[in-house]
Amino acid sequence: MLVEALPIPDVKVITPRVFADARGYFLETWSEAAFARAGIAELFVQDNHAASIKAGTVRGLHFQNPPHAQGKLVRTISGSILDVAVDIRSGTPTYGQHVSVILTAANMKQIWVPPGFAHGYVTLEPNTEVIYRVTHGYAPASEGGIVWNDAALGIDWQLEGLTPLLSEKDLILRPLAETRHGF
Repeated sequence: MLVEALPIPDVKVITPRVFADARGYFLETWSEAAFARAGIAELFVQDNHAASIKAGTVRGLHFQNPPHAQGKLVRTISGSILDVAVDIRSGTPTYGQHVSVILTAANMKQIWVPPGFAHGYVTLEPNTEVIYRVTHGYAPASEGGIVWNDAALGIDWQLEGLTPLLSEKDLILRPLAETRHGF
């Protein structure tokens, strides 16, 4: 598998090696040894699966505070998303900056979002399914979020012609400058 650092180097894109033939294909989505060689030596404790019916569904920007901070390994198994990670680690040179990548069922890429980042995505087509593996289980008392369209972050969500669809919880999130977090 190919592991590439994004402009915020702690966030990485993983492109698996795909073995294809007339029957279909096979690939590894996670290998403890391969990920450790790439500097991702994390213990994953839970897998999550999210399905979104409409294109333009926005999920995020979410995080969990320490001691329940989550790292996420995200992939799309149906459809496509624009996946976004925002650095919320106080004192880093990239604090408040973001990186994004398009993940599709066809390109089979994954993104590693370490603890200390707010994470979110928007579906670019209908009937999109996302699976993500996390390093800590859901802890409601530790959850936090940033409003998806915080102008200070300058995220281009690539919503050309799409109406964003958000949960009620995500609609009331505040900008990063007004958000408390423990990073």
